[in-house]
Amino acid sequence: MRTSSNQVQTVTVYKNIKLFTMKWTFSFLIVSTLITSCYSQGNQNKTNTMDPLKKQNPVYSKTDTSKVVMKEEEWKKVLSPEVYYIARQKGTERPFTSKFETSKEVGTYYCAACGNPLFRSDTKFESGCGWPSFYEPIKKGSVIYIPDNSLGMQRTEVECGRCKAHLGHVFEDGPPPTGLRYCINGVVLDFEKAKTAEDNYNSKHP
Repeated sequence: MRTSSNQVQTVTVYKNIKLFTMKWTFSFLIVSTLITSCYSQGNQNKTNTMDPLKKQNPVYSKTDTSKVVMKEEEWKKVLSPEVYYIARQKGTERPFTSKFETSKEVGTYYCAACGNPLFRSDTKFESGCGWPSFYEPIKKGSVIYIPDNSLGMQRTEVECGRCKAHLGHVFEDGPPPTGLRYCINGVVLDFEKAKTAEDNYNSKHP
């Protein structure tokens, strides 16, 4: 029986289409696997990522209330250059550069040098000064006050009550009920959302 040229062409086209479909499907599966793998790895890295300096900082704790005494050489090893400049050298970050300046997230602000709780988000307000501002510390003793007569001005410096890290200054032009404005460098603040703090507490106290 003779096979017509049209039949041969049809079979050839069919085989080519089948081969192309198999190649395309195989390539699609490989690309999908790679994308899924990269996405999973990225999420895992994001979840497990922790500031390595926090791991190296032996005094960083959000629950320990004991006073911290460390030599400047040790502080320099465990703090990032930005935090060290503000906290230990009494530096000042540029205004309107902090991610916390206009943040409205609910939670607690901690000292980035030692983890000491400093301010609650419900005492934060937008002062327009360019730095995160609060009208009241989280509790008495969480911050301490030091007279500051530098730069030809009379101001009151605010330090962390646990490790004496420089935080900023307090002024008497804030809102009720205290009338105070704690003008704080965002670099020396760590923030924990309220839900995260609750979950962490519940995991430790089942």
